[in-house]
Amino acid sequence: MSKMIDDWRYHAACRDADPELFFPVSEIGPGARQAEQAKATCAGCPVRERCLTFAVDNGLDHGVFGGTTERERRELVRRSRHRAA
Repeated sequence: MSKMIDDWRYHAACRDADPELFFPVSEIGPGARQAEQAKATCAGCPVRERCLTFAVDNGLDHGVFGGTTERERRELVRRSRHRAA
């Protein structure tokens, strides 16, 4: 099996989508609608959890990854740290 097929990103639902969809310029108005469209793409993605883990582990603070916005990921990390303390 080739390395590309082994890469989880090869199986992502967004693989052939316009990358711009996943980087809304704001969280209100058209940006909020864009984020919801991106999250809808993520909803049925077979590698959604791996994408989210990748985003959190690598500190990606812009865009929609694993069906979450940057604000939602910050909240997940904050709650995780709070539970660990």
